[in-house]
Amino acid sequence: MSTFTIFLVLIIFVAFLLVVVVMVQNPKGGGLSSTFGGGGGQQMGGVKKTTDFLDKSTWTLAIVLLALILLSNIPIMGGSGAAPTDTFGDEAIETPMLDPTATDADTDTTGQGN
Repeated sequence: MSTFTIFLVLIIFVAFLLVVVVMVQNPKGGGLSSTFGGGGGQQMGGVKKTTDFLDKSTWTLAIVLLALILLSNIPIMGGSGAAPTDTFGDEAIETPMLDPTATDADTDTTGQGN
């Protein structure tokens, strides 16, 4: 299993967790915390602590996801950033070079010449 594949699996897993944590929250202050007693302030079951946990876990997962996405570019570039490789790291990408000494007559594609 390549390094890029490992990063890809981790990114998908963290993204799934982030979606789950965001969907549990309610933008009006309800969500999971309202299921355990609702209301405001510190009540039985630690409703305020549940909201704090969901908020901190959202930020943590978002930061981890961003870091994984940025780190996943290292294996694509080959670790050194010297020569770009294709997505699967098989071989370096070849770019065609133009001949600086060629004239328009050399590159005439009409077949008429000079």
